[in-house]
Amino acid sequence: MPVYQLTEELVFPDPSQAEDEGLLAVGGDLSPERLVLAYQHGIFPWYSEGRPILWWCPRPRLLLLPEELRIGRSLRKAMRRAPYRISVDTAFSQVIDGCAKTPRPDQGGTWITSDMRAAYIELHRLGIAHSVEAWRGTQLVGGLYGLALGTAFFGESMFAHATDASKIAFATLVLQLQRWSFRLIDCQVVTDHLLRFGAREFALSDFLGRLEVATDEHHRRGPWRFDPDLVTSG
Repeated sequence: MPVYQLTEELVFPDPSQAEDEGLLAVGGDLSPERLVLAYQHGIFPWYSEGRPILWWCPRPRLLLLPEELRIGRSLRKAMRRAPYRISVDTAFSQVIDGCAKTPRPDQGGTWITSDMRAAYIELHRLGIAHSVEAWRGTQLVGGLYGLALGTAFFGESMFAHATDASKIAFATLVLQLQRWSFRLIDCQVVTDHLLRFGAREFALSDFLGRLEVATDEHHRRGPWRFDPDLVTSG
């Protein structure tokens, strides 16, 4: 499959034309308009600092349908203990920095470049990107961020500096998305962590069909707030 060179024109190639590992296109920019168009078509940017922007659409695609969320017994017990205060859309820049700076055993560096950071902070300002935070007192100890279009949530990254912090943040988010009748959470690529929550792989055509329906539905712009009974006071 060819890798497409993007121009200033606001358009993407058919995502089914991506290479086997998911690479679809190179170039373009990270404007809000281009990012929204990309996610509407199941495409996302992923590249390293100093390199051209690369656009991906992996197949098959790992999705979590909110109604299929599985919370293991130990995590459920931890959530009942409420060790952290969980919030949403209160510290987006801190969360994205936490995701960028937290070392990961399978990565030599971060893909959250300075331009990516600025682009997603702008999407947050526009009410499209969202963060979930786990606090111990006044200290941010975990969280995640992503963006929402219609009833689709696209997870980008998470981090934890305390036991189960990001897991509790993620589970709380999914419980809220259930109440808001979200159709899908795009997990992008397979991880054991997400499989344990109930995520499963979908054929690209199935994913794109579900995505088209979800992104055509009412969009809940930010800032978001959790329902009071989902908020803990740890």
